[in-house]
Amino acid sequence: MNAYIFPGQGAQFVGMGLDLYEKYPLAQELFENANEILGFSITDIMFEGTPEDLKETKVTQPAIYLHSVILSKVMGDEFKPDMVAGHSLGEFSALVANGTLSFDDGLTLVSKRALAMQKACELRPSTMAAVLGLEDHIVERICEETDGIVVAANYNCPGQLVISGDIGAIDLACEKLKEAGARRALVLPVGGAFHSPLMEPAREELAAAIENTTFGAPKCPIYQNVTTTAVTDSEEIKKNLIAQLTAPVKWTQSVKNMVIDGADIFVEVGPGKVLQGLVGKIDPIVKTMAASLS
Repeated sequence: MNAYIFPGQGAQFVGMGLDLYEKYPLAQELFENANEILGFSITDIMFEGTPEDLKETKVTQPAIYLHSVILSKVMGDEFKPDMVAGHSLGEFSALVANGTLSFDDGLTLVSKRALAMQKACELRPSTMAAVLGLEDHIVERICEETDGIVVAANYNCPGQLVISGDIGAIDLACEKLKEAGARRALVLPVGGAFHSPLMEPAREELAAAIENTTFGAPKCPIYQNVTTTAVTDSEEIKKNLIAQLTAPVKWTQSVKNMVIDGADIFVEVGPGKVLQGLVGKIDPIVKTMAASLS
């Protein structure tokens, strides 16, 4: 069975999507439509901007969404997922790909999400850190024992967990994690504590937008970050998508459940190869590949 997976923030690069724009009239139409919806020329930044321009949250998130969703649309008959999943932001791309959200509604929500997250980041200094080489339960215990807000945020693959919270609490937790045997505990160059309680203002703002958006019946199940299991009920999908901003991304658990349910080929749709690498570490037996336009 084919599992189509969609990357999140961090997969962006200058020039992303230009090949699609130049080669496919449908892609050109969708990119131009996106410029109108966003109110600025995101294509200029994606195709020929600077890496710094592309790193801005209000640009990064819509850019990755556009690359992933437009790629899935130009694949046409080649795009036949039995199930889908997305890493954090990628969940929105997955929901357009499986027919739950329209292209326009998905982009509008992603843009609102990016702006709401940016605002939440500015309210309180916060960050994230990657922890390598420790079992999840040890990382979770040290987070619980550390003063301040610090939580497990991204379960990326066995031995790779990202923590999120206040800057002071993250620094303290990193020291404790190194003492506990972590191979690395590295603060990441991000603007805030994504997937932590500090995103509550953004969650409330996004919840209102999601509640006012039409969610259709999906063509295939989505394995959501919050529940990690197959979901096909549009109301449940909404509820999980709202919870996602303050809840951890349980990618390891989602991939394992997709494999249990029959997935043996994982196709990454969008920029980069990060998810292929993670899936390979979660289950070395399954096949991973990038989406192709053969």
